[in-house]
Amino acid sequence: MKVRLPKGVGGGPQDMNSLMRQAQKMQEDMAAKQAELEERTYDISAGGGMVNLTINGRKEVTSLSIKPEIVDPDDIETLEDILIAAVNEAIKRVEDTNSEEMAGIAGPMSGMPGIPGLF
Repeated sequence: MKVRLPKGVGGGPQDMNSLMRQAQKMQEDMAAKQAELEERTYDISAGGGMVNLTINGRKEVTSLSIKPEIVDPDDIETLEDILIAAVNEAIKRVEDTNSEEMAGIAGPMSGMPGIPGLF
C-alpha cells in the first residue's frame, strides 16, 4: 500500500530545501527580534504613581523611584506591597510583549505545524 502525501509535503529535495530556507530565515528573524526586545525599556507605575520603575527586555530593573510621601516608617508593608506589584507588572509586560512579537514571527511560517508551548 502506498501512502499519498498532500502536494508539497515530502515532495522531494526542492520542497525540503525550501522548508529549510524558511526555517533558517525564521531563526534569523527570531534572533534579531530577541535582540531588539532585550534592548527595549518599559516604564511602570504603581500605587497611584507613588512608585515608578523602568525595566528592560532582559527583565532587569534599571531604575526605581519612590515618592517620599509613600514612605511611612510605621507602615512598611504597604510600600512593600506596592513595590512587589510594580515589579510583577513590569515582568508581566515584558513577557507578554515578547510572546506576542515572537509569535508574530513564527505565525507566517507556512508548511510548518504549530508547536504548542514554543512561545
